[in-house]
Amino acid sequence: MTTRLGGRSTPFAWRLVLGLRCAVFLTPWLLHLFVADVILSGLLPLSWLLPDLCNDISSAIAASVWRGVQLIFTRINRANIIVSGAEKLPPDESAIVVSNHIEWTDFYMIQELAIRSGMLGRCRWFAKQQLKWVPFLGWGLWAMGMPLRLRLTASRGLISYSEATRYTPAKRLETERWCLQNGKRLPQHTLYPRLKGFIASVQKLRDTRHIEAVYDVTVAYARKVGDGYEFLEPPTFAQSLILPRLDEDWKFFVHVERYALEDLSRNEAELADWLEDRWIEKGERLETLRRKLLDGSSWEPI
Repeated sequence: MTTRLGGRSTPFAWRLVLGLRCAVFLTPWLLHLFVADVILSGLLPLSWLLPDLCNDISSAIAASVWRGVQLIFTRINRANIIVSGAEKLPPDESAIVVSNHIEWTDFYMIQELAIRSGMLGRCRWFAKQQLKWVPFLGWGLWAMGMPLRLRLTASRGLISYSEATRYTPAKRLETERWCLQNGKRLPQHTLYPRLKGFIASVQKLRDTRHIEAVYDVTVAYARKVGDGYEFLEPPTFAQSLILPRLDEDWKFFVHVERYALEDLSRNEAELADWLEDRWIEKGERLETLRRKLLDGSSWEPI
């Protein structure tokens, strides 16, 4: 009996071995996550009285959790993430982060940037409001200050997928039709960004004393197929945790550009144009990567 795993037919016995291997590494991390959620839930009542202290504690706990799953991905399963532009980021800087969105594994790409800039524990992701009522998990997110509602009380990075959904061929066709009907420029290899959420975030946070920049992040993948690669084909969530030697079957890439928040216009129409410009540039960057795949060039930054 065989099954499909990592794009190849895999015997059931080997699939079982991979599952057991994953359990050996993942079970301790899941236990760590559960304990972290319990502690974070316990911090929730105190966060109203001692917000800064609770934020520091929750950030340290979050960093330990995120670093654990990142180690599984990059060290144990050997994902080699090519990073471009991170050397330009100031250490410990709070920023609004916008990114294209392809798969769950985008999380690893952005975490790699956060590790290099010393902000792993301070990352805060937009999450659905309803999650805060989920016992332990939701309470933990709430205690960490995840923006289940928009609130910023301490230095952190706020991360948003501006396209609001994952890239798929079907969604891409919808984007092409929408851009044509509405007279919008069409970015390559991405969806069109949702402008209102970005504008609201910038206008809300630009006058806080913590947020200093906007980071524009581009993530890309390529899966090895025969003698070539399929562009923008990432591993699934399960594959990222189960498969060893990910570096043999996939390329992983993340690029970041930094823009000082004070340089962005306060005019909403100009902010919308600014984000659209970033997505046009992002598409051009992705097209360059696609062409490099075709001619066998490396994705490593020069």
